[in-house]
Amino acid sequence: MRLKKIFLIVFFAGQVLCLLGQKSDMQNFIPFVSDSDFNNALISISLIDIETGSLLGEHQSDMSLVPASSMKVITTATALAVLGKDFKFKTELQYDGEILKDGTLKGNIYIKGFGDPTLGAEKPEGNIPYVQLMSEWATKIKALGIRKIEGKVIGDASAFEYAVLAPTWQWNDIGNYYGAGASGLNINANTYELEFKQNPQLNGRPAVNTVTPNIPNLYLINEVVSAGRNSGDNCYIYGAPYQYVRYLRGSIPLGNGKFTVKGSIPEPAFTAAMLLLEELENQGVATNKIATTQLEEFQSGNTTSVNRKSIHVHHSLPLSQIMKITNEESINLYCEAMLKMLGLKQKGEGSLEKGIETIKEYWEDKGLDTKGFFMEDGSGLSPRNGITSKQFASILKLVAKDKALFNDFKNTLPLAGQTGTLKFMFRNSPAKGRIWAKTGSMRRIRSYTGYVKANSGKWLAFSVMVNNYTCSSAAARKKLEKIMESFLTY
Repeated sequence: MRLKKIFLIVFFAGQVLCLLGQKSDMQNFIPFVSDSDFNNALISISLIDIETGSLLGEHQSDMSLVPASSMKVITTATALAVLGKDFKFKTELQYDGEILKDGTLKGNIYIKGFGDPTLGAEKPEGNIPYVQLMSEWATKIKALGIRKIEGKVIGDASAFEYAVLAPTWQWNDIGNYYGAGASGLNINANTYELEFKQNPQLNGRPAVNTVTPNIPNLYLINEVVSAGRNSGDNCYIYGAPYQYVRYLRGSIPLGNGKFTVKGSIPEPAFTAAMLLLEELENQGVATNKIATTQLEEFQSGNTTSVNRKSIHVHHSLPLSQIMKITNEESINLYCEAMLKMLGLKQKGEGSLEKGIETIKEYWEDKGLDTKGFFMEDGSGLSPRNGITSKQFASILKLVAKDKALFNDFKNTLPLAGQTGTLKFMFRNSPAKGRIWAKTGSMRRIRSYTGYVKANSGKWLAFSVMVNNYTCSSAAARKKLEKIMESFLTY
């Protein structure tokens, strides 16, 4: 009986010490989580010691919240681990039929895509923009002796599923540049620029001057008005993939100059084919003026050749460079293409579903508990994504424990006070240059997930997410800066 009492005393003493330890771990978080601007908010925080794996501090660490663009750390980390930092997307220029002695191609030209999201885009630095790319491709076609094409120029996006968007993306996002989905054949980051001629009158109607690149069949219904001179870009473009009607709504600043906004290309494979067709004609190659897609040919009942000959294989820059620009500038398209490529490589299907399966299975095999992990896309644009801060921090801990991955991955993340979406944060803070993190933001949502080098010299993995705060986004960011600065003290 006496032994039993001693045991109970020791047990309860241990529980008290444990609770005291938890209270100590929480002391830096108390002002943050009790802030009146977060009375109606959901908050999840996790801070993990990478070396020991111990949870140094937490608040509702098992609560699943919407992470916004912080979701990109999951996709990019998996892509790095599975595909490798030197992986390159490819795009192949092909033809079928035969080339006659007089230079006539009795067949078609194909652009066979394999999901390269950077094809013809301005970023990353060193990438070949689409105008130069099309010129080079037309030159390579002419080098075969082709002077006339009796067939078509066909954009083939069949390497990925034809559903380019996650079904849970929002209507007010998908017509804009950041809502461009991942096709098997992408071009110019699947975006076009609308150049407005500003109207000097408040509530006047600014006219659309140009669309670049040219998107045949694009029909614009312009409802945009002029707002105050410093009002910024509040123009939103509404329209769905494969549909060419676009509604322009909202406002741009009044003035007498030009103002540019960006939208998502309705059908990237067709745009790529049309751009090549136009460049071929510019270089003197006669065509039937028919650009189309593999999907359109299939739907029309036309059979395209499987016995194609290769003209040229274009390779993207290495994945490590694509990942860096993806995480630093939060480019949704690039992340979605990585997700589908994971599905193609691991499951034989370049789809959203198979990409998500690949990611979950990879981390489950590493020991991650995925209960409460809800993944709807690769980029975080879906408001139906859900993940816990503990899952985020645990994945980053696993990456950090793998010496082959850690530095390559960490260096793709924005650095506090210096690069990417953290460039203008922590500028006069001891955290400058010591926090690497992916940011995430939507209306009433803020999240930060990454690494910190603490004052103790320890490397820590962390995630902090807030959903449904009632203050301004700028005020929420400042509060989150303070909580992240407190991580330095561990």
